Amino acid sequence: MTITINEDLKAYIDPLTEDEYASLERSLLAEGCRDALVLWGDLLVDGHNRYGICQKHGIPFNTIQNETFKSMDDVHLWMIDNHLGRRSVSDFQRGVLALRKKEIMAARLAQTVVESAPTTQGAENPPSQADGADASVRHVTPPLTREALARAARVSSATLGQIEKIRKTATPELVSAVKSGEISINAAAVVATLPTEKQVAAVAGGKKELRQVARQVRESRLPPKQEREVEPPPADATPEQLEIHRLKQVVAELTEERDQLKKKVQHLTIALAEARGG
Repeated sequence: MTITINEDLKAYIDPLTEDEYASLERSLLAEGCRDALVLWGDLLVDGHNRYGICQKHGIPFNTIQNETFKSMDDVHLWMIDNHLGRRSVSDFQRGVLALRKKEIMAARLAQTVVESAPTTQGAENPPSQADGADASVRHVTPPLTREALARAARVSSATLGQIEKIRKTATPELVSAVKSGEISINAAAVVATLPTEKQVAAVAGGKKELRQVARQVRESRLPPKQEREVEPPPADATPEQLEIHRLKQVVAELTEERDQLKKKVQHLTIALAEARGG
């Protein structure tokens, strides 16, 4: 049997950690390869780690053909859905996979719209052709919403937004730190707003430095305490009116101080949760 390995396809899903790979190897040696490898023709789609271990130790394995694939996009979508359902996949990995699915679906929709658009050569197309094009577009699956993607990835919509920000602006070093658990998704999204050199320096400083940098960035975003312009009391104010004016000023100052403290508590709560989780 000929089995072809596509390196890009093999790397499409994040590789196992050393511990995960060792655990899989022990399981295959003890119990054999119980799950069939998934092929598309001779192309290996699912089971790259199992295939490598079986080849290494001469462990027998079975294969199964997936005949539903029509393109590499179909293969990618199947791999994404397959891994989104696995408990061993981290929140960050599931978020990345969900966003990849969104990109594939959006590209497909755009391509279908282009192909279905009526063409003109100096005259309008007959109504029947235009109607057929419209019907074709209507049957295309609409783009997935942020909420639907978040549910598929089993993360909150806010977390998915943070993962999207990390994908767009984080350096490779910061992404690696998220994948390894050295920094939380929330904190990484904050650090990812910094220039490239500062991100790299924060990662080089280790876990403690990353948390410190994230905290500093959050604190820098706190709105500055604004000086309130207090309208003076009337010149002919009575003692009672002067006291009421003074008390209103005290209440306003305390309210502003309370709001500032609430924001600080929110940032400290996030930092504490990251410290406990990391």
